[in-house]
Amino acid sequence: MKKILTALLLSISFYASAQVDTLSITLENVRYAYPVQFLSLKAEGQDIRMAYMDIRPANPNGKSVMLFHGKNFAGYYWTNVIQALSKSGYRVIVPDQIGFGKSSKPFIHYSFHLLARFNKQLLDTLGIRKTAVLGHSMGGMLATRFALMYPESTSKLLLENPIGLEDYRMIIPYQTTEEQYGTELKTSAASVKKYYQSSYFPEWRSDYDYLVDIAAGVTKSADFPRYAKVSALTFTMIFEQPVVHEFSSVRVPTVLFIGTADKTIVGKGTLSPEDQKKYGQYAVLGKETAKKIKSSKLIEFEGVGHIPHLQIPEAFIKALLTNL
Repeated sequence: MKKILTALLLSISFYASAQVDTLSITLENVRYAYPVQFLSLKAEGQDIRMAYMDIRPANPNGKSVMLFHGKNFAGYYWTNVIQALSKSGYRVIVPDQIGFGKSSKPFIHYSFHLLARFNKQLLDTLGIRKTAVLGHSMGGMLATRFALMYPESTSKLLLENPIGLEDYRMIIPYQTTEEQYGTELKTSAASVKKYYQSSYFPEWRSDYDYLVDIAAGVTKSADFPRYAKVSALTFTMIFEQPVVHEFSSVRVPTVLFIGTADKTIVGKGTLSPEDQKKYGQYAVLGKETAKKIKSSKLIEFEGVGHIPHLQIPEAFIKALLTNL
């Protein structure tokens, strides 16, 4: 347990070293736990850069794991998972998806297909032919799309409380990207913390504060309108591009890691209190999803919310390593 807590403290220390209120929208003043590199890409005539960490183990086992972050996060919150995987001999690839973290924030048509292709280009550049893919939250939707597009490159699909286990188009009132942009512009430290507390963590701990600090820090940047617009574009991507109807087409071994106390619903604020209780029930959604995916295994964490690898790091990492 001591080692896991040390890893968590390291994941927090990258931000504590700066302790600034204002963050750039590409997080230049946020220090990640491992060196960050950039892959040059093109999208709709624009030159863009995809940030990533490539952590090579001291005693390699010949296998790799790629980590896909959630919508409200980036590679910085994976530190304890990276350390555990690396110690076990895995090469770990941790991209910040285009539109997130230290990567470029272009105005383009965002799609899970496009992001999956960018990640395949990254693997090709690094000479990695096959890898396990662990996706958390939105990263779970992306990991699923990646496995559907590139099954020959996916040794195992690992989903940590993925969103998209229900079709949000059937639940959430439609909003245009422009309307969502207006909502994103209103983001504040108070609204971020309120959402994280109501959706992500059953009980708030001080070691979660850095997640709010980063999400709120970018709102004070002069470039925040660009960040907000990109966030609205990726919200539309999530809303309009469900993967829930394609789980039965997944052909790679899959493991679902589900915190059953999770209540995450994309667009939750547009629902009535009654509907908020009706949807986003991961205790039910996890079981339903496991039935849809052939060769899948469900691991449930009772009383755990949206981010098991932060809330119960030791138990999550043990389950992860056991099922790799």
